[in-house]
Amino acid sequence: MNKRIYLCLAHMSESGMEKKYIQEAFDTNWVVPLGPNVNGFEKDLETFVSLNDKGEKTNSKRVVALSAGTAAVHLALIACGVGPGDEVLVQSFTFCASSHPVTYLGATPVFVDSEKDTWNMDPDLLEEAIKDRIAKTGKTPKAIVPVALYGMPYQIDRIMEIASRYDIPVIEDAAEGFGSRYKGQALGTFGRYGVLSFNGNKMITTSGGGALITPDDDAWREVMMYATQYRESYPYYQHEKIGYNYRMSNICAGIGRGQMTVANEHIAHHQHVQKLYEELLAGVSGVTVHSQPANGDYDSNYWLCTITLDASLRVKGQEQAYKTVVTGAVGGAAGVTHEASAAVTDCQPNDNVEAMRVVLDQAGVEARPVWKPMHKQPVYKDAPAYVNGVSEAIFKVGLCLPAGPYVTDEDVRYIVDIIKGSIL
Repeated sequence: MNKRIYLCLAHMSESGMEKKYIQEAFDTNWVVPLGPNVNGFEKDLETFVSLNDKGEKTNSKRVVALSAGTAAVHLALIACGVGPGDEVLVQSFTFCASSHPVTYLGATPVFVDSEKDTWNMDPDLLEEAIKDRIAKTGKTPKAIVPVALYGMPYQIDRIMEIASRYDIPVIEDAAEGFGSRYKGQALGTFGRYGVLSFNGNKMITTSGGGALITPDDDAWREVMMYATQYRESYPYYQHEKIGYNYRMSNICAGIGRGQMTVANEHIAHHQHVQKLYEELLAGVSGVTVHSQPANGDYDSNYWLCTITLDASLRVKGQEQAYKTVVTGAVGGAAGVTHEASAAVTDCQPNDNVEAMRVVLDQAGVEARPVWKPMHKQPVYKDAPAYVNGVSEAIFKVGLCLPAGPYVTDEDVRYIVDIIKGSIL
């Protein structure tokens, strides 16, 4: 196979609607962080998240389109009153964008480990953490941030019940969960706020961008104020609070409007790819495809498909794993990196996982380990954490496989053949 197969790559609609909306923005000179495409994209999103799996309207949430999902987390925390000295309960098994904005505000993330079925926030551990933080600090945490890891829904009914008892607002980080549902309802619409991401590798893309789902008109307006530098209504610029330049551009929103026309197709494709991995890897000893619980409550978009490798599994080249210091970005990592100071860290995937990643990479397939838990990140070494070993155990054995719209059935079969052929 000559082409390289990426984990999840943006795919434009067949109709080319993205180009249509972008051209309109240029033609009307709306090349700014506001305009018809931004307004239209927000309305499209509001409709999308308001409908259940039967097409019935279940809520009247308002959406603010932003420059990134990280910006959405930041503004949601501000809207929940998070400030210096506060604590926020955050799922540890996640990307850093779930926790970094807590530190922007001078607050402290308190990490909560996962439960085994979904790999998401453990509700029992969450309540234990709440009780312990109140006992230790005399203060109730200001917010709870569960994460839809790789699109998998969390146990949101239990999380919401616990949050309600302690009167703590929930910020759903559904950045990876656009189109995922729990009991038929869209993720991001259960909590007070819901975060979406439209980065170039997400279910739909605006090339870069995100959105915040807000509960009502008043909350929407306040978030909008913060997203546009919090300017008062004078004929000159007057600022009474610190705001941010977080609004999505009309150009990016034009891409988003076009992407909304194929959103359901993209979701269906990811779910189809997941089923194919499950079928083709079902009989492979030592390889397990992670899938949603079978009780009917969960409807994952399977943004990325993930597997785990038994620790005892032997993979070609395993003896060479972690022998070389990494000098640049690996796989889909973006931006500039420091050269690694050592070939290994105190918490990393098993040698067979790294060997499998290398085998796939050499075959033209992008794969990567699952997220390293935040409580094991050096930058958070002093942060409180309530752990049960689940996320660390999964990090040692987990690997993400391609699932995007460009991934064909032939690609999946090719990837599975490489995996099978690498096992000794």
